[in-house]
Amino acid sequence: MTSFEDRERAFETKFALDEELAFRITARRNRLVGQWAAARMGLTPEETDAYAKAVVQADFEEAGDDDVVRKLVGDLTAADVATDEATVRRALEDALVEARRQLIEAR
Repeated sequence: MTSFEDRERAFETKFALDEELAFRITARRNRLVGQWAAARMGLTPEETDAYAKAVVQADFEEAGDDDVVRKLVGDLTAADVATDEATVRRALEDALVEARRQLIEAR
């Protein structure tokens, strides 16, 4: 095995680990923002857990955050909670910071 092949394998491994971490951070962020929205809607703990899982699942509809934002804004509006897209995006940013912190502390 050459050192070039070793370096290539190391880069591939690092890329895979970085992608896995990014996925975990995004999933944790979506769960946290789902819990935030559920609290604003006044859901029970059981409903909050189910709703947070639904927000995580919503992220698989399309690339980017638009699917999550659309779900959150729609659900909050349907529950008569005054909100807008900017507020939801700000909550996503805050949840992203918290998700990173939680995963770093878990290591």
